[in-house]
Amino acid sequence: MPIDIVLDAMGSDKAPDPEIRGAILAARHLDVRVHLVGPEDLLRPKLREGLRMHSGGRKLPIFLVQASEWISMEDKAAQAVRSKRDSSMRVGLRMVREGRAGGFVTAGNTGAAMATAKMVLGSLSGVDRPALAAVLPTTTGRPCVLLDVGANVDCDPENLVQFAIMGERYAHSVLHVPAPRVGLLSIGEEETKGNSQTRDTLPLLRDLKLNFMGNVEGRDLYNGRADVVVCDGFIGNVALKTSEGIAKLVTSSLRESLKSTVTSQVGALLSRKAFDAFKKRIDYSEYGGAPLLGVRGACIVGHGSSNERAIMNGIRVAAEFARADVNSDIEVALADR
Repeated sequence: MPIDIVLDAMGSDKAPDPEIRGAILAARHLDVRVHLVGPEDLLRPKLREGLRMHSGGRKLPIFLVQASEWISMEDKAAQAVRSKRDSSMRVGLRMVREGRAGGFVTAGNTGAAMATAKMVLGSLSGVDRPALAAVLPTTTGRPCVLLDVGANVDCDPENLVQFAIMGERYAHSVLHVPAPRVGLLSIGEEETKGNSQTRDTLPLLRDLKLNFMGNVEGRDLYNGRADVVVCDGFIGNVALKTSEGIAKLVTSSLRESLKSTVTSQVGALLSRKAFDAFKKRIDYSEYGGAPLLGVRGACIVGHGSSNERAIMNGIRVAAEFARADVNSDIEVALADR
C-alpha cells in the first residue's frame, strides 16, 4: 500500500519550486502519496504547471494542504515556533501526530523543525533528547551514520548512550546494516584519549548490547571502519559542515583539473562520466536529509539548498523509516539496555 508523506512546501531556500518538482518525482517513482503543505493559492498554479511539464499532465497522488504561514531561514526558531501556529511545519507534523501521514519532510529552518517536532510529536519513551543523524558516504560504499549533528550542543554521557542505541537501530532497520559497528568519536583510539565526556561515556557504551568498537577518530567517518559514530551536537555539526566544505573543494578542484588536462572529445566524455559518478557518490542529495531520531514519528530534515532530487530522496527516507517501524525498535532497545 502507498504510504502518506507530508512535505513542507515552503522550507527550502528556493521554495516552493524544488519541493513541487521533488514531490512529482516521488509520486512518479515511489510508492507514496505526497501531501504538500503551504498556502494553496501559491502552490496550486505551480503544481499544475509542474505536472504539465514533468508528468505530461498525468494525474499523480499529490495533494495540497492549506497552511497560511511558514518559517523562513531568517526567523528565530524559538520565537517562530511559538508565534506561527499555522506554519507549514506545524500543520504537517500535526498530520503525522494524528496518524494521517507516516512521515514529515522539510528542507527548512533546522532549529525550528527540531523544536516543532519535539513540541508536536513528543519524545519516545526512554529518550531525553532527540538527535539529528547524518548519513555519510564511505570508501567501502556502506554508509556511516553520524549523530548528533546539531540538535544538542551540550550532552552528558547518558545522552550519548541513547544516541548510540538510536543510531544503531536506524542503521539496522533503514540502512539494512547487519550488526552495525558503533564507535565513539574521540581524538584517539586509546581509552585514555579524549575529554571527560568521552572517557565517562566509554564504559557505559561497553556495557550495552551493541557491537561497540570503542573510540574512533575523524578519519573513521569515511573509511568504512564504523557504521555508527556517536558524538555531541557541537562536534558533530562541525564535522558535518567541514565535510561539506571539503566535498565542494574536491569537486570543484577535480572539475577544473579535468577541464585543463583532457583535450580529446572521447577523453572528455569518459572523464565526464567518471566525474558524474564521483559527484553522485558524495552528493548529499542522494541521502535525502537527516532523520530526527527520538521523536514519535518519522521526521526528515533536509539541506536548505536541496534540489528536487534531494527532496525526492527525503520522501523516500521518510517512507522507509515509517515502514521499518524504527521507533518501536528504538523503544524496545532502550527498555532492554
